[in-house]
Amino acid sequence: MFAAYAARIDRDQPLNGLELGERPAPEQRPGWTTVNVRAASLNHHDLWSLRGVGLAEDKLPMILGCDAAGIDENGNEVVLHSVIGQSGHGVGPEEPRSILTERYQGTFAEQVSVPAWNVLPKPKELSFEEAACLPTAWLTAYRMLFTNAGVRPGDSVLVQGAGGGVATAAIVLGKAAGLRVFATSRDEAKRKRALELGAVEALESGARLPQRVDAVIETVGAATWSHSVKSLRPGGTVVISGATSGDRPSHAELTRIFFLELKVVGSTMGTKDELEDLLAFCAATGVRPVVDEVLPLDRAREGFERLESGDQFGKIVLTTG
Repeated sequence: MFAAYAARIDRDQPLNGLELGERPAPEQRPGWTTVNVRAASLNHHDLWSLRGVGLAEDKLPMILGCDAAGIDENGNEVVLHSVIGQSGHGVGPEEPRSILTERYQGTFAEQVSVPAWNVLPKPKELSFEEAACLPTAWLTAYRMLFTNAGVRPGDSVLVQGAGGGVATAAIVLGKAAGLRVFATSRDEAKRKRALELGAVEALESGARLPQRVDAVIETVGAATWSHSVKSLRPGGTVVISGATSGDRPSHAELTRIFFLELKVVGSTMGTKDELEDLLAFCAATGVRPVVDEVLPLDRAREGFERLESGDQFGKIVLTTG
C-alpha cells in the first residue's frame, strides 16, 4: 500500500527522512481492526518524529500520522483515537501507553490497524476531512480548556500562537463555549483570522492584554512563557501542551507563580471519552475544524513543508482519494 513514512532520523533537517512509497499492508492481530483511511491530518508530532523525538531508530521505517477517519472492516464510518493501550485494550500489560507512530504504524497510508477499542463512530454531520482533524490537535485543545483549565462560560482565556492546530481549535471551541478569547500571533494575517474565528481581540505576541485572564493555552513554549504567566489573574492557570519554540524559557517567573498562587498544568492528548464528547459537541453545535489545505497523500511532502514553515492556519489534511 502507498504511505508516507519516516525512513531516517534527521534532527536538523527532518524532511530529509521523509519517504513516499509502498509499505506492507497491516497484518491481522487479535483484538485489532483494520481501517481504510479516507483522510488523515498532520500534526507537529509528525515533524518531531522525523527528528527522532518519541521515535527510536530501531522502529524505522515508521508510517507517520496520528489522526484518521475512514471505513472499518464492517463498512462503518469511523474516527480513530490514537492513544494505544490507554485502557489495556488490544495490547499486553508489558506494552506501555503510546501514540500511533511511536510504537505502531500510523495513518498516512491507505490502511491502518488499531485496537478495535480505539475506533469511534464518525458523526454523519462531519466530513472525513473534518473528522480527521479532531483526534490530536482538537482533542488536546478540548482537554486543555475544559478538563485542565476548568474554564466556564464567561471566563477569559489567552491563546498563544494563533494559527497552529491546537491554538486554532482552542479559539473556536472557546468561542462556542461562551469564553472571552484573546489570541496572539506575530503575523497580522493570522491575527485577522483569529478575530474572524471568534477571538474578542488579537494582539501581537508579547503585547499587554486589556485585562488579565483566567487561563492561558500555551503551546509555543519559551518564546511566550513569560508573557503567559504575566497575563494571568491571581489564582489563574496556564495549561501547556507543547513547546514549539523550545522548552527552556529564559525567565521561569517563579516569584510571580508562587506569589500570585498561579497554577501550571501539563496536558497531553485526551481520553477516548473526551474525544467522544468532542465529536458530539461538534455535531450538535455546528463547530467545525479549521482546515488550511487538503492534499492527496502522494503530495504529503508539500503538507510537511507547509507545516514546517509555520505558514498554515488550521489543519493540513491528506486524503487517499
